[in-house]
Amino acid sequence: MKRIELEIVALSHSITQTHSYAVVLGEINGLRRLPIVIGAFEAQAIAVALEKMQPSRPLTHDLMKNFLQAFNIELHEIIICDLQEGIFFSKLICSSANDTIEIDSRTSDALALAVRFGCPIYTYENILENAGILMDETGSEQGKKAEEESFEESSEPAADENLKNLTLEELNQLLNEVLENEDYIKAITIRDEINSRKKK
Repeated sequence: MKRIELEIVALSHSITQTHSYAVVLGEINGLRRLPIVIGAFEAQAIAVALEKMQPSRPLTHDLMKNFLQAFNIELHEIIICDLQEGIFFSKLICSSANDTIEIDSRTSDALALAVRFGCPIYTYENILENAGILMDETGSEQGKKAEEESFEESSEPAADENLKNLTLEELNQLLNEVLENEDYIKAITIRDEINSRKKK
């Protein structure tokens, strides 16, 4: 199965879901983006590492990195390896002097560790095809599906009710507008409403 290397290109705050963020992964040497919804704590863990901040005490992912290094275990890469019902699944590829192993991980934790170790992030072509958003060469998105990693927060009921009052044409127009503003969380909610109507 063909692997695609990704990099973190954005960490955006949700204006529709309290305490939710979208980490946006971009295809290296490509135009596709993979937005994944994460919680506030996970977003903070990624942001701290991206900004190279030094907390006074180690955060959980810093502790994990220190633990692995203390036992001479190296994190080589992470792979976003599966997508089931909107939930992304990931693996950490680690090695010691004697062995190489794969460890299951939440995608948000895997990304927080990847930033700390400076290791590459991969996914498979079929996941990017099904869950990616295609950018054109001018930098705006075109219609592709954007799946989210499931998290405990849900979209605000009022926002969902407003979407139900819109026609399919209005929803598609709104989807294009929020994608231009890079509000991936709202885009996911609108996309889900469009998909639920198509199934009826």
